[in-house]
Amino acid sequence: MSPVAVKVDRLEKSLGPNKVLRGISFEAHSGEIFGLLGPNGAGKTTTLRVICTLLTPDAGAVEVLGFDTRSVPQEVRRRVGVVTAEFGVYPRLTARENIAYFAELSGVLDGEVGRRVDSVIERLDMGAFAKQRAETLSSGQKQKVAIARAIVHDPPVLMFDEPTSNLDVLASREIRQFMVESKSRGKCVIFSTHVLHDAERLCDRVTIIHQGRVVASGPTADVRGGFQDLEDSFLSLVEAVK
Repeated sequence: MSPVAVKVDRLEKSLGPNKVLRGISFEAHSGEIFGLLGPNGAGKTTTLRVICTLLTPDAGAVEVLGFDTRSVPQEVRRRVGVVTAEFGVYPRLTARENIAYFAELSGVLDGEVGRRVDSVIERLDMGAFAKQRAETLSSGQKQKVAIARAIVHDPPVLMFDEPTSNLDVLASREIRQFMVESKSRGKCVIFSTHVLHDAERLCDRVTIIHQGRVVASGPTADVRGGFQDLEDSFLSLVEAVK
């Protein structure tokens, strides 16, 4: 089995009066696509925000490649890239300037920034619009900028939080293909979604959370079990939790 890249151990988190996470645990490995599944409000995004150090856990622990998110958050941030449905690009900066800015924030050395930016622009076939302001780009082009920002520092862990929800069919396919390519490069890819068809096609293993608790975890085929597809299994598991 591939080494553990992300370890979540009995994680608890409240946001205001709401207990969002109630002791969830799972592991995601290098060289796999790991699905974090659940209905809206299950706690998926909160979990990812804790992993990438945007939120501090109330209890439990999270490690990324052995680095604890609370004690050495800066080491975790160097090893994680995040892509969300909200592009978050700076509209008045060009695509290239957006990527370069995040390269600097991610600790890429000054002498390396240009080379790293050139590399991701070529890899994602962004040359035709790299010098355009982000405010002029299509949704698919903005998503490429968001991916480029997430990978410009070459992180070993990539997290995709509902990345296709604002995209058309062609742009969504490119996202899925990129996740598969990243897996083949040995990355740990965490894919958070409620689109079960995508999860079943892409994920090696999945964890399903509902109401802040893990209701199933394991290889995708095992979690599907005797059901016709993962969606039927998912619905059965979620509806069983009262």
